[in-house]
Amino acid sequence: MVEYVDSSLDRIFGALSDPTRRAMLRRLAGGERTVGELAQPFDMSFAAAAKHVKVLEEAGLLHRTIDGRSHRCRLQAGPLAEADRWLAYYQRFWSLRLDDLETALTRHHARKRSRK
Repeated sequence: MVEYVDSSLDRIFGALSDPTRRAMLRRLAGGERTVGELAQPFDMSFAAAAKHVKVLEEAGLLHRTIDGRSHRCRLQAGPLAEADRWLAYYQRFWSLRLDDLETALTRHHARKRSRK
């Protein structure tokens, strides 16, 4: 039996898998926001927004400070670099494969033209 180990990369991609959370991060890129401000464009309750914020917080993508009833959130972009490194590997992988395909197609077309 394979045992599943939750890594930070899993939490990051899990948090990014939801469009509402991605939109919240986008808004936080513009500056600090309250949970209520993050909830406002989605017409959702504070409780629903707080659940999204908690997922982002657990993934390390935002930092929340609580001052009385005010919950202020700030983007923590550092963990996105880990996800970017993971994605960059596949970007290089596919770029190389597409370059190989282009070379093969160019050679194929050149051979076809030389036969005529």
